[in-house]
Amino acid sequence: MITQSIGIATVTLNPAIDQSVAIANFAAGEVNRVDWEQSDPGGKGVNVASFLADLGCRVAVTGLLGNENALAFERLFAQKGMTDAFVRIPGKTRVNVKIIDAAQQRITDINFPGQAASPADVAGLRDQLAALIDRHEWFVLSGSVPAGIPVGLYGEWVRMLKSAGKRVLLDTSGEPLRASIGEAPSAIKPNIAELEELVGERLATEAAVLDAARTLVRGGIECVVVSMGKQGALFVDADECLLAIPPTVVVQSTVGAGDAMVAGFVAAKIRGCSLAECARLATATAAGALTELGPRLPPAQTLESLMQQVSLRAPAQ
Repeated sequence: MITQSIGIATVTLNPAIDQSVAIANFAAGEVNRVDWEQSDPGGKGVNVASFLADLGCRVAVTGLLGNENALAFERLFAQKGMTDAFVRIPGKTRVNVKIIDAAQQRITDINFPGQAASPADVAGLRDQLAALIDRHEWFVLSGSVPAGIPVGLYGEWVRMLKSAGKRVLLDTSGEPLRASIGEAPSAIKPNIAELEELVGERLATEAAVLDAARTLVRGGIECVVVSMGKQGALFVDADECLLAIPPTVVVQSTVGAGDAMVAGFVAAKIRGCSLAECARLATATAAGALTELGPRLPPAQTLESLMQQVSLRAPAQ
C-alpha cells in the first residue's frame, strides 16, 4: 500500500490488552486446558491505528493509558511507527479475554471495565487532542467511555474538531453515540445491533437498515457505514448507497475486524476514493483481519486479492 502524507489521529478512551486463549471444546463450569494464548495491546482506536499503519498511513494515537502496563503499547507504537500521544494515568489498563474454540467454531468475549478517569485526566487528553489538530486531517474517535467521563464528551470533541475544519469518524455505541450524534460527525460505523439501539427499533430488512442510514445522512452525517457480519456492510452517503458482500475466509480471530473496516474506510477516503472503492477496501480490510490472530492484516498481495473478491450491489429498497 502507498504511504500517505495526510495525518490521521485516533482516540481511545478505554484501551485494553486483548488476550486470545485457544481452548478446544470450551465448557463453562469445567476445567479447560489452553492450547495457546496471545496478548495484543488494543482497544478500538489502537486497533484502527494499527491497521492504518499496516495500510501505509501516517498515524498518531492518543487516549488514556494506565502507566503500570504501558510497555506493551509503547512497543507496538514504536514497531509500527505511530506517534504516541497517550495521556498516562495511574493504574493498569484493563485486560479483555477472548476464548477461541475452533472445535465448536465459537468465540467467547470476556470484557473488563476500564479505569475511571479524573477531570484532570480528561483535561489533559483534550489538550493532547488540540495539539494534534494542526498536523492531522482525519480523527477517529472509537470505543466505549469509561467511568468518570461524561457520555457527551465525544460530541464536544466532534464539535471542536469540525470547527477546526477536520474530518471525524465516530465509532461508539449506546448513550455516548446517542449523546453525540447531533454534532454530525463526518462518518459513523455502527454494527446492526448498535444502529437498532440508536434508532430504537428492530431493523429486520435491508430496506429498513437503508432507511435508518439515510435518515442519519439527512441529519448531516456525510457517510454511514453499517456492518452486518456475513451479510456484508451497507455504505450510504447523500448520493449513493451500496451493499458490500465480503469474500468467504477462514476466521482465525474476530479481534478488531470492525476496527479494520474503519481503517480501510478512512484510508480510502484520504486517497480520494469513490464510495465503491471505499466499500471495497473497507470490506477487504475487515475480511483480512479475520484471517489473522490479533489486530493485524495479511500481506498486501492478499489484501488486493480480497478487494477483487468483494461483491457490490444496490441494497433492497
